[in-house]
Amino acid sequence: MLCVDDHAVLVEGLRAKFAVEDRIRIVGSLASAERLLEETARLRPDIVLLDIEMPGPDVFEVADRLRRAHPGLRFVFLSAHIRDGYLAAAYKCGAWGYFAKGDELDDIVAGLGEVARSSAGTFVMGPKVRAHCRPATMTAPGRRRQGPGASPAGRDAPGGPATPLASLSSREIEVLRLIGKGLSRVQIADDLNRSPKTIDRHQDRMLKKLGVSSRADLIRLAIREGFAEA
Repeated sequence: MLCVDDHAVLVEGLRAKFAVEDRIRIVGSLASAERLLEETARLRPDIVLLDIEMPGPDVFEVADRLRRAHPGLRFVFLSAHIRDGYLAAAYKCGAWGYFAKGDELDDIVAGLGEVARSSAGTFVMGPKVRAHCRPATMTAPGRRRQGPGASPAGRDAPGGPATPLASLSSREIEVLRLIGKGLSRVQIADDLNRSPKTIDRHQDRMLKKLGVSSRADLIRLAIREGFAEA
């Protein structure tokens, strides 16, 4: 396995765990994704573990190029944050899993072992990621096996982790984005050419779908997911 993470403590923790269990061996590590394609070609790992929040190029774009250059490779994302947008991007670019840095090291190691054993069509999630997703979690209709041990192609079909935001309509997503920017119900109604009562109905539905209780919760969620910056 090739580890791409700028947190040396985590990498060394995984290295020590794998040395004891003797199931997966770390063949190299990188502190950013800048040389990932070159090092993958040189080291030829079976699995690449990718931190999402690193300096350098966008990790999802690099992962997509990695999948195209090495179709037999399995890559997994690791993040300090469980964001619906991150999960959707990870699934769409063909990842085999997503783990949180808040997961226990034993759980991450067990999950990586599952990735190594799994057939195409699997998206392995760590405990905290599973807890974030709705109970009816994912299928993988966009995965296609291209030969023995082949990696899945990028996915354009519906499916993937059943995250809370996945339940929202496109209009509700737009309202949530404007809520995150701090607009009032009247301002949102003017912006979308709708009545304030219509915006209230959208907000009420979002509260139920997302399992939160207030507009303040919606604002925090929108900021966490990056909608306030869009």
